[in-house]
Amino acid sequence: MDRGLLYRIALVAALTLGSVVYLLPSLTTPPEWWNTFLPDNKIRLGLDLRGGTYLLLGIDLDTAVSNSLDRTAEELRRALRAGELPGVSVSREDNALRLKTSGQEAKDKTETLLSEQFPFLIRDGAPAAGEGEITLIFDDDEIRRLHAYAVDQTLETLRNRIDQFGVSEPIVQRQGDQEIVVQLPGIQDTERAKRLIGQTAVLEFKLVSQDVKGSEGTIVLNGQDRDPISGEIISSEYVLEETTLMTGEMVADAKVRPSVDIEGPYVELILTNTGDDLFEKVTGDNVGRRLAIILDNTVYSAPNIRERIGGGRASITGSFDIKEARDLAIVLRAGALPAPVTIAEERTVGPSLGRDSIRQGVRSFIIGGIVVVIFMALYYKLAGVLTDVAVSLNILYLLAALAMFEATLTLPGIAGIILTVGMAVDANVLINERMREELRLGKSTRAAIESGYEHARPAIFDSNITTFLSGLILFQFGSGPIRGFAVTLCIGVVSTLFTAVVVTRVVYDYFLTKRRLVELSV
Repeated sequence: MDRGLLYRIALVAALTLGSVVYLLPSLTTPPEWWNTFLPDNKIRLGLDLRGGTYLLLGIDLDTAVSNSLDRTAEELRRALRAGELPGVSVSREDNALRLKTSGQEAKDKTETLLSEQFPFLIRDGAPAAGEGEITLIFDDDEIRRLHAYAVDQTLETLRNRIDQFGVSEPIVQRQGDQEIVVQLPGIQDTERAKRLIGQTAVLEFKLVSQDVKGSEGTIVLNGQDRDPISGEIISSEYVLEETTLMTGEMVADAKVRPSVDIEGPYVELILTNTGDDLFEKVTGDNVGRRLAIILDNTVYSAPNIRERIGGGRASITGSFDIKEARDLAIVLRAGALPAPVTIAEERTVGPSLGRDSIRQGVRSFIIGGIVVVIFMALYYKLAGVLTDVAVSLNILYLLAALAMFEATLTLPGIAGIILTVGMAVDANVLINERMREELRLGKSTRAAIESGYEHARPAIFDSNITTFLSGLILFQFGSGPIRGFAVTLCIGVVSTLFTAVVVTRVVYDYFLTKRRLVELSV
């Protein structure tokens, strides 16, 4: 037997065996030893098949840039102090930083510091308001970097939150430049999911001002408190010192703890080593005062500091129920979002609708497949049976590829699979019809097969490559169901080309080598 034919037979056998191995975990529960050395990837079902919650989130990139400008202002102030330039003031005005210097020497030193440590800050095109003033903005490269960071960090933070939320096989992926798609299969409580996902989780510790009327250097935030007589929750206002003593960056972990008193469960914060030292200093320097714990500009609690607190632990109380406390711990563990997110689109699919979709999709696939198999066998006889085998392998390879890449199968994806079956049949029909013409011209079986493949191959490649490119365009610019259709279409095109041009030809060549194909029935 020809060595090239042996290699092709081995390739087809290896792909078929590998496809069965990859597809088995999606069809049944494999034994416990399976995932020790065999893949356990599964085809994931989309919301339209399984039911759940779909959210399209928009990221406020302007706020991300604004927050970064605030942090840069603080870094610049520290750098000026370290460079012994205390006479230079830094203020924030809209989307720019305004520096005021006293004298030409201070201005020259400031510009040198800026060029060395803050090269991403450039002068604004507008003239300065006065002599000795410098107006700075982010350059374009820095803004692009901040936008990319905001999207990437939001993706990672949302994945962490959703993983701890306990969703099975969630989908969190970028869509476009500043949108993120979140699919939560099996989750019907949309409001809780939106609260968990949309909370920016900016945690701050500030002192309650001793001046209850408020003055310069103070801010007023809303919060909740408990009436000491009735025990009811009432809204209240807190006058706080503007300086932030600690932030959520100092938190290493957060856990829900039960409480025996009337306040219910609370959230215990476990601080980092740096946070432990800082918290101990803050509480030691402010014994007798109230320390407000603020999350997203809402005061959750403001306990009195009775003594220096060490040990790296703090707590947040806020009259939570157990679900609220657990969700708060999740967002604190997962970290803060770099920018606010808004819900641009949301929809919920019930599980019964998903089951009906699966049932109807599978039914249409089975009925269509049976009709195709019977027609091909009756019309093309032996060549038709071989076509049926090729189409079956095509579907096997396609589903195995979906499992290998852990792709999400949607109802439009099932439509893509059915379309792939039609394209696979069409490719084989081109070959069969060409072989039939060659046989009518009186050519031998071998010559008819070779001529059939040789003349049909260009048409098959042309049609499938253009379809593949169309699928790529749909995947690149489409969203949701369109992408699901494009994924199965593109994978189906590749498997169609392989089964139509390689697999069927291997079978013909094998029988010709064994001289068992004396007369071809087409």
